[in-house]
Amino acid sequence: MTEKDRPFERIVVGGGAMGLATAWQLAQRGVRVVMLERFEPGHTRGASHGATRNMNNAYAEAHYLDLYDDSLRLYRELERRSGRELLALRGLVTHGDERKVLSAYEALRARGAAAEMVSAATARERWPGLRFDTDALVNREAGRIDAAATLETLDALARSAGAELLYGHRVLGIEPGSPGVVVHAEAADGERIEFSADGAVVAAGAWTESLLGDLVELPRLTVTEEHPAHFAIKPGFEGADWPSFNHFLHASGPQGNRGNVYGMLTPGEGVKVGFHATGERIDPDARPFRATDEARSRLREHVSEWFPGLDPDSAQEISCTYTSTESERFVLDRSGALTVGAGFSGQGFKFVPAIGRVLADATMGDALPPAAFRIAAHG
Repeated sequence: MTEKDRPFERIVVGGGAMGLATAWQLAQRGVRVVMLERFEPGHTRGASHGATRNMNNAYAEAHYLDLYDDSLRLYRELERRSGRELLALRGLVTHGDERKVLSAYEALRARGAAAEMVSAATARERWPGLRFDTDALVNREAGRIDAAATLETLDALARSAGAELLYGHRVLGIEPGSPGVVVHAEAADGERIEFSADGAVVAAGAWTESLLGDLVELPRLTVTEEHPAHFAIKPGFEGADWPSFNHFLHASGPQGNRGNVYGMLTPGEGVKVGFHATGERIDPDARPFRATDEARSRLREHVSEWFPGLDPDSAQEISCTYTSTESERFVLDRSGALTVGAGFSGQGFKFVPAIGRVLADATMGDALPPAAFRIAAHG
């Protein structure tokens, strides 16, 4: 085992979107930071890959809306610094369960957000590729994120600010130091390396529990494999406006958001449609990378029923992991020298730069994470 010569103040474990955002935040503050990522940049084994995500503010809870506003500001900062367009805010349409839709609308209007309710008939006229049976919430300060470009931008800006980003470095173990923390890692060539720092931020997605289970009293984290798909646009609908969308299904009931439908246009690939948090539980190191036949059939049937502008037989399946808490609220907290960001429950990407700021603040002792996301709030 060799010891990394360069002294670091902070180690970030995990180089997906959350880890990269944290490394960027720390580096631009002048903190000596190293990021350790098991796989290659943009890999497909976690939750951060792919072309698009919803920039979705259809929430009723203040803790999400506060985080959204901060994230929107920071996404714009990333765009200014990089010269790249990361957001396409061409609107988000939310329909379905009237109680949930109206709750989100009232919360947004109370904040002065650019939100309105339109009738089902108006929604059908504006967006003929989608079916609407209920009034719809339209958010004009929402839309989609270029997820792949966001990862590339965070990587580039973190490096330019001085962060050392080490891909192909698998973390084998984390142990508290005296003081600080020691992280044991293995490089792609098999070399064992020991990193030490004053503190570490762990944003390891599906591998969080295996790394921190004996060190931090985490809430229950469930890892599932989810399978949205891209569907081809039917002839005659190519020129139609395709907003980002949420469909709050009444059947979700006591399950919270599980089973709701989301999606957005992915330029060059079609329209992405997926069920939220309905996948099979998996071991992230032994997953099938394939939906069950039942899940495929259910998604096809939903597209056939609710998307007149899409070909339901054209699915190009995607595979990603969700790491979810029972409440679907995130885990953002500090425990001694360790800070954890986990349980993003399939809804974290819209908040990426703000979560990076929250984790950087927490590990440096500058500010506590929002109370709703701390470990104690999960019971």
